[in-house]
Amino acid sequence: MNRAIFGLIALLLLQSLARAAGGGPTPLTLYETPAEAHWAPYYPDMPACDDTGVLSTISGRFAQTQREYWNPDLSITTFDRVREIGFRSNGLDYMPRRYCVASAAMSDQKQRTVVYDVGSNFGILGLTWGVEWCVVGVDPTFAYAPDCLAIKPIIEREIGKPGSVLSEYGLKARF
Repeated sequence: MNRAIFGLIALLLLQSLARAAGGGPTPLTLYETPAEAHWAPYYPDMPACDDTGVLSTISGRFAQTQREYWNPDLSITTFDRVREIGFRSNGLDYMPRRYCVASAAMSDQKQRTVVYDVGSNFGILGLTWGVEWCVVGVDPTFAYAPDCLAIKPIIEREIGKPGSVLSEYGLKARF
């Protein structure tokens, strides 16, 4: 009986050593399949955070939403300190997204933080890139509340700690 147990332990030990020594990288599982290899692939070709098309889309849609629903006098005049905070931060198997943050000068003479992501296949019929955005403090429906937390990458949701990149934008950790 002792011999059988010892033999089984030795076999398992040798098998694990063989895998560790020359097994190479671990194979991808179902949940780690890159988005480019899905049956309907997504490609990471999307504009940068400071692209004029992205920023004009955000300011135009913000102005339209404010004009139609909330405050017709409020709009974004300029963007400053545009920074990328993540690229495919949620993992390779998710749709490719570029997460960004910027400081926006508003028409009411206030500076507000804009958190946004540029995604592959987010546009009309999924044929082009698209953008989702949230202006901190101007989210009357609480769609991305609190403080645009829901639009940030999963890994960055504990940001705002002293010394982090986004603490200079006034964003605080919620957890």
